[in-house]
Amino acid sequence: QVQLVESGGGLVQPGGSLRLSCAASGSISSINTMQWYRQSPGKQRALVAISSSTGITNYIDSVKGRFTISRDSAKNSWYLQMNSLKPEDTAVYYCSLVSDSQSYWGQGTQVTVSS
Repeated sequence: QVQLVESGGGLVQPGGSLRLSCAASGSISSINTMQWYRQSPGKQRALVAISSSTGITNYIDSVKGRFTISRDSAKNSWYLQMNSLKPEDTAVYYCSLVSDSQSYWGQGTQVTVSS
């Protein structure tokens, strides 16, 4: 069983930065994919960024150049660095790990971008 624990959300002014963390515990396949989603009030959860263990990384257009996924393999942790934040980035952010054909979800962390 894999568990994901997220941290790092908060309130930030427009133009600011936050780094979200997703720490995994349990048995994780060497072949895996980390996905970051977000859900704004009244909207469906939407994929924001994806990073595979094979080195493929992709982002939705609205965050390209501002968001970056990274991984610390030694800590079994992934990070979403978010720069130049905009009010429209406000949402609950979720990490999701696909490992051995199973999907695991973090508990979500609130990101609020407001002056």
